[in-house]
Amino acid sequence: MTQSTPKNPASVQALFTRIAPDYDRMNNIISFGLQHRWRRQAMRQTHFLPGDTVLDLCCGTGDWTIALANSIGRDGQVIGVDFSAAMVQLAQQKAGDSNLTHEVTITFGDALHLPFPDDSFDLLTIGFGMRNLADLQAGLKEMLRVLRPGGQLVCLESSQPTTPIIKTVWKWYFGRIMPWFGQVFAHAHDDYDYLQRTTQTFANYHALADAFKTAGFQDVAYQRFTFGAAACHTGVKPSFT
Repeated sequence: MTQSTPKNPASVQALFTRIAPDYDRMNNIISFGLQHRWRRQAMRQTHFLPGDTVLDLCCGTGDWTIALANSIGRDGQVIGVDFSAAMVQLAQQKAGDSNLTHEVTITFGDALHLPFPDDSFDLLTIGFGMRNLADLQAGLKEMLRVLRPGGQLVCLESSQPTTPIIKTVWKWYFGRIMPWFGQVFAHAHDDYDYLQRTTQTFANYHALADAFKTAGFQDVAYQRFTFGAAACHTGVKPSFT
């Protein structure tokens, strides 16, 4: 398993507070707009019914939260959680602008210590946030705890291509170009250098699937996007017998 870059929660929190104003624009630039396609593909892997209760963890500025609310309908409830107050504020504004304040609640919270009872959610999503958790297994076990039996976890995350030529180009892009984009477009070279290192050193798609299983999820599966630059992993909380 690839070793993750050490993450100090306070430092990561401060980083996302700094980059929040440029977050959406930079994600589009860095991914060449592919993040929207990846999220649509991940949505196709989700299993939910109108009226379900959903937790969107590490919700950032709320794009996936809002997409989920539009799919769940007015009888459902989507709660977005992020540990950056700046991200929470932006997500709350988006929800209000989308007239989804009835269906959506955005709140501050820590993914390793979620403020919800056991068995609270039918579906839990996390987009591009898993690699920033200080403890991957602790985070997955906390996600398992708050899901209802039979509930699904859907994780969309950056990943690593395995084809040699594509992997070489991918490493060059993330190692050299992404921090440069961060400097040119957001004046934040060091922050985007950290983010590219977390992408390159995070668990690969096989290792992340194994981590799901180790945490207790069943029916674990994954789908890779754009030559492996991103991947969607899914798992289900076992039902009581």
